[in-house]
Amino acid sequence: MSLEGTLPIDSEIVFDQYCSIDLSEGNSDLNLFDISSSSAWENYIESVLTKNKAKVAYGGYLEVRNLYDRSDYFQSISEDDKRNIHLGIDFWCKAGTNVCAFQDGQVHSFATNKNYGDYGPTIILEHKIGKEKLYSLYGHLSKKSLENLKIGQKIQKGQNFAKLGTSEINGDYAPHLHFQVIKDLQGKFGDYPGVSSKKNLDFFKMNCPDPLSLIQKNA
Repeated sequence: MSLEGTLPIDSEIVFDQYCSIDLSEGNSDLNLFDISSSSAWENYIESVLTKNKAKVAYGGYLEVRNLYDRSDYFQSISEDDKRNIHLGIDFWCKAGTNVCAFQDGQVHSFATNKNYGDYGPTIILEHKIGKEKLYSLYGHLSKKSLENLKIGQKIQKGQNFAKLGTSEINGDYAPHLHFQVIKDLQGKFGDYPGVSSKKNLDFFKMNCPDPLSLIQKNA
């Protein structure tokens, strides 16, 4: 599927102000602070942004991460069933940053996912691409982002329709947007797995393509 979209962070932040970030288990910098602490994560993200003179740090598609070890929500009895492979792209920036639609669509569903380490406030948009449907998920939003929202509400490409939340309500993470593209929601409403196990990865790679492959970076 080929689809030209727009980056889901406030368009006033141009791509020159982005930098990539590695949060995989292979990044030794992550051994230098307490990964169970959202404030420690926030300090680390800020250090990466400062070093790169950037406003947004992005990355993480199919990244194997150990940061999920802090939450029972992602654990399993076997290594193959352990969920630690990230299925979206994360955009790390300040709480309150505007979030915009990557493509024309409408509100499919929304919910506050309250598990420790979960999305917190979440919105899913539905897009029609030719005869096919495609969904985009926006997680770790502010509480106000869900206020007065209606299912079926039209959202235009590039329209600011939500804001990033703080650690207190976003699943206890440093502020960021989890952005994920989904072909089949499998009946989910306001939620969809954002992290896969090794056992289920082949399916999720097919069902959740790399979001950046569908977006023209506004460099």
